[in-house]
Amino acid sequence: MYRYLLSTAALVSGLAIGAQAFAQDTPSAETVMATVGGTDITLGHMLAVRAALPAQYDQVPPEALFKGVLDQLIQQELLSQAHEGDLSRAAALQLENERRAVLAADVAEDVVNADLTEERLQAAYDAQYAGAEDETEYKAAHILVETEEAAQNLVIELEGGANFAALAQEHSIGPSGPSGGDLGWFGDGVMVPEFFAAVAALDVGAVSAPIQTQFGWHVIQLNETRIKERPTLDGVRDELTNTLRQEAFDAFIAAREAETEVIRTDTTAMDPVVINQTDLLEN
Repeated sequence: MYRYLLSTAALVSGLAIGAQAFAQDTPSAETVMATVGGTDITLGHMLAVRAALPAQYDQVPPEALFKGVLDQLIQQELLSQAHEGDLSRAAALQLENERRAVLAADVAEDVVNADLTEERLQAAYDAQYAGAEDETEYKAAHILVETEEAAQNLVIELEGGANFAALAQEHSIGPSGPSGGDLGWFGDGVMVPEFFAAVAALDVGAVSAPIQTQFGWHVIQLNETRIKERPTLDGVRDELTNTLRQEAFDAFIAAREAETEVIRTDTTAMDPVVINQTDLLEN
């Protein structure tokens, strides 16, 4: 939280800082929390700092957070009033960037939340889930070995009545070996394509012929199948909300770029390492 590792007590020593009494029952953004050299610091200033803090500050006790934010603003005002002369080039550019960022964030907040209604969320849910085809999930186990010959020998043992889990514990070099080769439930896109294709082609209870993937040779047993349960709207509300916000943001930016002349300098001859040459700000 503290940008400057300075003691507030040391900074304000010998300085008169007036503070307006804080009406606990009727606070507003205009409530003055401190006056530093004639400049008011309001509750609104404090709340703006609080709103920008990362989530971990939610765990900070309010009394500590309140004092910390106010102390920081007082320190910053003391330092800013001590500034003399023109701003350095770096400071002037930082101020320009800060203003740009604040204005952009304010517009973006309006854009991404505009028309974010329950009806739009329901429509997005229906489009993604309601009409989707049923997806099958598979519960399988495998034994992973290094050679096709070793895999074929395992198939022969299984055809002779050997226990799959016991063979996996004894021979599998994969991380699931100690648990009998159990891979749990999975759907399309989780396993490498050739492995998934082999699983999907099996009947429940059947064992595959040796299958090669980038990891080695597999012998697979399909234990169960089920139809994947569709999520509820509430279960994917945050995901759909983020998607709609991103779509709104992208559409707004595309529209602004289409109606605004944006001229980018040709940088093909420029070494990208220049982005690290912050010493240029001193020239």
